[in-house]
Amino acid sequence: MTTNPTLTPPGKPSDEGLSTPAAPRRRRGIQTSRGYRIFQVVNGIVLTLVVVVTLYPFVNIVARSFSDEFYIRSGQVNLIPRGWNLETYDLVMSDSMFWTNYRNTVVYTVVATLIAMVMTTCYAYVLSKPHLKGRGALVGIAVFTMFFTGGLIPNYVLINNLGMRNTIWAIVLPNAISVFNLLVMKAFFESLPVELEEAAAVDGLSTYGTLLRIVIPLSKAVIATMVLFYSVSFWNSWFSAFLYMDRSDLFPVTVYLRNLIAGATSATSTGGGIGTSDVVQTAASIQAVTIVLTVVPILMVYPFVQRYFVSGVMLGAVKG
Repeated sequence: MTTNPTLTPPGKPSDEGLSTPAAPRRRRGIQTSRGYRIFQVVNGIVLTLVVVVTLYPFVNIVARSFSDEFYIRSGQVNLIPRGWNLETYDLVMSDSMFWTNYRNTVVYTVVATLIAMVMTTCYAYVLSKPHLKGRGALVGIAVFTMFFTGGLIPNYVLINNLGMRNTIWAIVLPNAISVFNLLVMKAFFESLPVELEEAAAVDGLSTYGTLLRIVIPLSKAVIATMVLFYSVSFWNSWFSAFLYMDRSDLFPVTVYLRNLIAGATSATSTGGGIGTSDVVQTAASIQAVTIVLTVVPILMVYPFVQRYFVSGVMLGAVKG
């Protein structure tokens, strides 16, 4: 009796005559190449230098703010406080004008950021619609302002004639829209799927309903990034208040700091004996304390929006 050969199921090739293929040879990856290792070393050195150059001035200011005046005068304060001293903090924080200007800065920043976000979001959403008539002209008007401005004197005359001097509107309205932020948000809105808005329109949502209930909830990353950009810009702004306001109780804290620096510079330029030097050094210590107190709040905001920062910028910068 002969044994029947094993039948091969249909669609499955027979194992006869087939040999197990040899494992492919491992190629040398870019991670192990000499050039990539050199790149990592050079990149690490460059980034370390950037970090040092960026952090050193701030760490030095913090150290000076906690140091004794003697060590500041002798130039012995670098990265570590010398002669622990909190008297300058007490001096600055006991000044009622400092807190008045500080409150003004908070109010100006919150109001200006809110207005800027509303205007930028609405403008960017409109520009993201290809079917909008006159879309190219609206984009051109926005981009034109990046390269050409009316000038300092015309702006001052305009603000004065509008009756906005010594008011919050002189600070928040002229800089309500940043063209860079506008273009980033426009690119982000263009990257959203069109089908979402079409489905919302089928369900009966209006244009404003689609923006508020569909688009904005999907845009948390870019909105958080723009809030950070605007808030930092308005918090650090001082020239608009310096130009359009002449009442010290309306100044932001940045103008308060500017006046301290100007006072120290003026004392230095007049020269004098030891008394003048003491005044300059004391003013330098007060400047350091004021800078720290001014910067800390805006630094505390960053950790809450940091996770949105990179994704928001990249989503708004790359379409597809």
